[in-house]
Amino acid sequence: MIDVSVHRLVKAYEVNKNILDGLTFEVNSGERVGILGKNGAGKTTLFRLLTGELTEDEGDIVIAGGKKLGLISQIPRYPAGYTVEMVLKTAFDRLDSIKKEMESLEKVMEMYTDRDTLDRYSDLCVKYELWGGYETDMELGKVCNGLGIPPAMRQQPFDLLSGGEKTRVNLARLILEKTDILLLDEPTNHLDIHAVEWLEDYLEKFKGTVLTISHDRYFLDRVVNRIIEIVHGKAEIYNGNYSSYVVQKRQRLEDQQRQYEKEQAEIKRLTEASTRLKQWGTGNEMLMKKAFAIDKRIERTRKTERPDKEKKMKARFGERDFTGDEVMVIKELAKSFEDRLLFSGLNLLVEGDDRIALVGDNGTGKSTLAKIIMEEEVPDSGVVKFGPQVRIGYLPQIVKFENPHRNLVDTMVYECDLTTQAARDRLGSFKFQGEDVFKLVSQLSGGEQSRLRLCMLMNQKINFLILDEPTNHLDIASREWIEEALEDFEGALLLISHDRYFVKRFANRMWELENKQITDYIGGYEKYKEYKERMAQIAAAAAASEPKEKKKKEEHKPAKINTRQLEKDLARTEREIEKNEQALAELDAQIEEAASDYVKLTELYAKQQELQEEAEKLMERWTEIMEQLES
Repeated sequence: MIDVSVHRLVKAYEVNKNILDGLTFEVNSGERVGILGKNGAGKTTLFRLLTGELTEDEGDIVIAGGKKLGLISQIPRYPAGYTVEMVLKTAFDRLDSIKKEMESLEKVMEMYTDRDTLDRYSDLCVKYELWGGYETDMELGKVCNGLGIPPAMRQQPFDLLSGGEKTRVNLARLILEKTDILLLDEPTNHLDIHAVEWLEDYLEKFKGTVLTISHDRYFLDRVVNRIIEIVHGKAEIYNGNYSSYVVQKRQRLEDQQRQYEKEQAEIKRLTEASTRLKQWGTGNEMLMKKAFAIDKRIERTRKTERPDKEKKMKARFGERDFTGDEVMVIKELAKSFEDRLLFSGLNLLVEGDDRIALVGDNGTGKSTLAKIIMEEEVPDSGVVKFGPQVRIGYLPQIVKFENPHRNLVDTMVYECDLTTQAARDRLGSFKFQGEDVFKLVSQLSGGEQSRLRLCMLMNQKINFLILDEPTNHLDIASREWIEEALEDFEGALLLISHDRYFVKRFANRMWELENKQITDYIGGYEKYKEYKERMAQIAAAAAASEPKEKKKKEEHKPAKINTRQLEKDLARTEREIEKNEQALAELDAQIEEAASDYVKLTELYAKQQELQEEAEKLMERWTEIMEQLES
């Protein structure tokens, strides 16, 4: 069944400048489709057309009858004083309406009943249960926990939330509404990694249809099974996830380039033949007819457009030589705001070839740590020391400029001490070209400001680079430009990011800020994930084994009590318990020593799990023997 049909869609904001120019595609029920395209390609315009917020100039949009469609970026207006909890509970308006009718019928049935009333009440009861009316509180709690909406936020006025928080709440509301067709416009922008992973797991089980605009390549790989890319206002369709799209896109461009070159060679040959015939055919009607026939053939041959080739950034960091091993040492660092402790007792070391990703939930203090390193914040206690000749480059999450009312060229000239031509050359390598270089800095988008700041950083000689959410607000092409620049950077890197694709590509160490401490994992993102999953499996196995052991205990009933034998068993069991406790104590010491070696820790935790399970069995055996001796 087709849920969404778009046929020859045209939309323009300016005369003779169509942003969508004959866009055509279909989405089947249950599909997960990623909508790609450069910034300004018309992705958000498409979503606004699908919801009816905008009206198409030409073409048709058909949404399957009876299907409910929801867009996250459309945040409804609510009455003054509406709390987050009240906003979330609007998702259950349909259920509330059913419940009110049920209560009304119950009052009627207290006085008298008839067949029609009973049938209506019965139908409502079935609907209420089928649509989850008795599980709303549980569902609300589950979704809020998954998306990081704590109880305190649920009591806040919705109007006082930040834009990112409102988006997160609206996403939760749409999920709770059981929307049939979800339109997700950059859904991961305001979510931490745990919340994004929860959303991915939810979408995997979601039975409806999903169309998502996203620059999060890891998210696209996990969620979508088809890609629609908007190019020059038209749809290019690829089957599979983002990684599959990259391969198919490259192949398509190569095929297009070969076809274009083949056609151009044929056009060149025919043009030369036509020119010769026209030169020879003066006064010869037959030769001139042949020449004109060739000209028409040339026009018919012009079918393939020259494929667009993205210009790569021709820039690299101006690195400064570094001598020594220690780039940065953090000792006993602590920071709190008012009564809220962010972290304490941090002891960390950054060495010359480290590429560290600092991860953790929103609000745990990652950006604060970066600001302390940059001396923009003062710690409560502890110190941060740098090695000799360390020169830091810093890209904050919120970029600020000395004078935002200067244009881009003047900003580079005054803040980077460049000539006008050198400034324009460097800006050009970062895709600021033509009239764009005369824009005021204040007129740039958030992504463009980040790109400009990086352009300025790369003019400096630095050997320790700190990036706080560098890919926020950037499209995929811009993210790839930054990645190309970082590939050649040979200094140390501290990266704060929720972009798992970015982290996976660069990190060789992971710092996880959790429970006011940083755990240091040696290895990249995939090894870090494997370790976390292994720990979760061990915990789940421990929880699952507990009832089984209890059951074994209940089923074990000796047929005949032999007191002498039981006393021997008791003594032997007590010796084994003592050995087990000694082994666990030694293992605790080994775990403490291997705190930064996740491979060794995995082995030690597995051994600890075995010893703890053995200890539980020994204690149960000891208890059984004692009960039998006392009976």
